[in-house]
Amino acid sequence: MLHKLAAIAAWASVAFMAYATLSPIQARPQISSSADLEHFVAFAVTGLLFCLAYPRQVVFVCFIVLGSAVLLECFQTLTPDRHGTLLDASEKFVGGALGIFATRATLFLWHRKRSPQNES
Repeated sequence: MLHKLAAIAAWASVAFMAYATLSPIQARPQISSSADLEHFVAFAVTGLLFCLAYPRQVVFVCFIVLGSAVLLECFQTLTPDRHGTLLDASEKFVGGALGIFATRATLFLWHRKRSPQNES
């Protein structure tokens, strides 16, 4: 059940970020005063959600999260009033990578702690 809810939330986060990235600048949702922080946190959360949704598919998770960071920034250069930058792509990429790494590490430690062989 958790995997299904996480998958719904993960794909919804990608859809929301696509809207926020590609919509006209006046329609862009703004959550904080720092767009840099928004980029980082949004992709870190997306990395977390995809890791929870697809815990055994690391390559797929990296492809979707990190690929969407770069691809959305590239698509932004095609919009008339927006511009994609390497800095924005980097913030998104690093946020996504940190979200994936932190979630994978947490899941690893969680499963290790709960495994029967560690019980004495």
